[in-house]
Amino acid sequence: MKRPIILHPDPRLKKTADAVSDLSDELRRLADDMLETMYDAPGIGLAAPQVGVLNRLIVLDCVKEEGEAPRPLIMFNPEVLASSDELNTYEEGCLSIPEQFADVTRPAEVEVRWIDRDGKERFEGMDGLWATCVQHEIDHLDGKLFIDYLKPLKRQLITRKMQKLKRERARA
Repeated sequence: MKRPIILHPDPRLKKTADAVSDLSDELRRLADDMLETMYDAPGIGLAAPQVGVLNRLIVLDCVKEEGEAPRPLIMFNPEVLASSDELNTYEEGCLSIPEQFADVTRPAEVEVRWIDRDGKERFEGMDGLWATCVQHEIDHLDGKLFIDYLKPLKRQLITRKMQKLKRERARA
C-alpha cells in the first residue's frame, strides 16, 4: 500500500527515529509499503520518518540501468561502521523536498551494518550512488536533511519554495 510522503518543512522530519527492538509483521508490512511508495514516487531511497513513522527503517534500490534486475534493500537499524577519507559529490534530491536538488559531498565508501527483513544481521561495503543513498537515508533517521549541508541562504530559498508548494497543494 502506497503511503503519503511528508513534505519539508515538517517537524517530524527533524526528529530522531527510535531503534527497532522487535521485528513485527506490522514493521515488515511498513517496509513493503515503503518500497512500493519509493518505486512509485519514483525514488531510490526512503526513510520511515518520511512516511510519518519514527522508527529506524530505510529502504533503497539504486539499480538504475535499463534491464538490470532491481535490488531492493530493507534495513532496520542501519548504521555506518566505517567511511572512507575519499569524498564524492553527488547532486542529491529528496522525496520530501520534490524538484529541489543540490550538490552534497559525503564519504565515497561506507561499511554499513543493519538487520534485514528476516531479523538477520547484515554487513556490506557500499560505494558510488549506493554509499551516497544509504548515508542520505540514515541522515533522515537522525533528523537531518540534505539541505542541512547547504549554505543558509540556499537552504532558506529551498525551504521557502517548499512552503509555497505545500500551500498550493493544500488549496488544490
